[in-house]
Amino acid sequence: MHRRVFTTALLALAALAACGGAPETRVVTAAGVRRETPSGAPVANLRPGLAAFGHALFAATAKPQVNVVLSPLSIAYAYGMARAGADQVTGAELDRVFGFPPEGPHPAFNVLSRVIATTDGPPPAPDRDTPRDAQEEEPRPPVVSLAGGLFVQDGLAVRPEFLRVLAAQYGAGARQVDFTGGAAADAVNAWAEEQTAGRIRKVFDRLDPETKLVLANALYLKADWTVPFTDPPEEGAPFTRADGTTARTTLMRLEAEFAYASGPGWQAVELPYARSELAMWVLLPESGGSPGDRLAPGALTEVAGGLKKTRVRVAMPRWDFSTGLDLEEPLAGLGLRSAGYSGIADGLFLDQAVHKANVTVDEWGTEAAAVTGLAFAVSAPPPAEAEFRADRPFAFAIVHRPTQVPLFIGQVADPTVTG
Repeated sequence: MHRRVFTTALLALAALAACGGAPETRVVTAAGVRRETPSGAPVANLRPGLAAFGHALFAATAKPQVNVVLSPLSIAYAYGMARAGADQVTGAELDRVFGFPPEGPHPAFNVLSRVIATTDGPPPAPDRDTPRDAQEEEPRPPVVSLAGGLFVQDGLAVRPEFLRVLAAQYGAGARQVDFTGGAAADAVNAWAEEQTAGRIRKVFDRLDPETKLVLANALYLKADWTVPFTDPPEEGAPFTRADGTTARTTLMRLEAEFAYASGPGWQAVELPYARSELAMWVLLPESGGSPGDRLAPGALTEVAGGLKKTRVRVAMPRWDFSTGLDLEEPLAGLGLRSAGYSGIADGLFLDQAVHKANVTVDEWGTEAAAVTGLAFAVSAPPPAEAEFRADRPFAFAIVHRPTQVPLFIGQVADPTVTG
């Protein structure tokens, strides 16, 4: 019965293309349904929920002496797609946990992805090995990719309305895979590697053969600073960890005019990315303070309202690390305990949820990537006016400035630890 229903649905689907990273998969999307271009969708309504969710997840998972990078946008985007097929109880929990707007998240995510993304396809792999010359090279335009993926077991009767929402609002078609063998995880992982320019090569180590469907989001960013850190670095500088011990690291240095803010017990500097509306906020608490507190929604609002052009002498380390999370337990702690998605297919429930993210920051800029995977089974020259020296644990947030949506957040607890 399921195979007959799904086969009938496929007759109403149009093949788009073969997945380059996984040649055995075939991409299909709802026939005659093009991605919509909504006007006036309340993108700003996503920001409060994403900021609150990001801080809550950070607080639930981060440890004071461990480097962390998360993408609230990637996680919410994946669960936003899933929201299109959630049952009533699960949908209400999703709305509370992620702060989705009353009108639903789909049009807002559609508009946001168009505002943020610079490419419709997979990002090109950058040349990471060739040295760069600050005297000869101009900052390159940013590359930002935000993609949704849907992988479906052949024979699963996916509801046409769910397919329509994913096609119209997320531009996502379904890739047919066989979860009963070992190739399905390889197909998802190959897709993630392609969508993150090779930065994330494995989302799932394995998938249960009972898996029937996977929803995934991939977010990739490669952006140069407007002004690179070209001043001579400070070698062997002490970085004081949260427990009071120190590590020796190299601090990049630069003196220029930046947006800067400060208040009792904290400083913040905005480092803009070239030729874009993106920036990194580096959020420095006083010695002994908690970096995570600076990621609270109220604190970010305080930073946004206090930023003023100031001549600042900035010193901060490079960093390069990754985070992997099983999302089930922390999200349950935040209130997402139901797992019913019968609006996708009869008896479908969320069985596994993972998040992988990494970030590299150096003199030239930032490269970062995140993938969220949801696996479903069936039950069923003037003198500096301020000095910003990040030589102790600090937080960071990569934001789209007009909407203040956080693409990535995290903390640098020890820049000498990589991987």
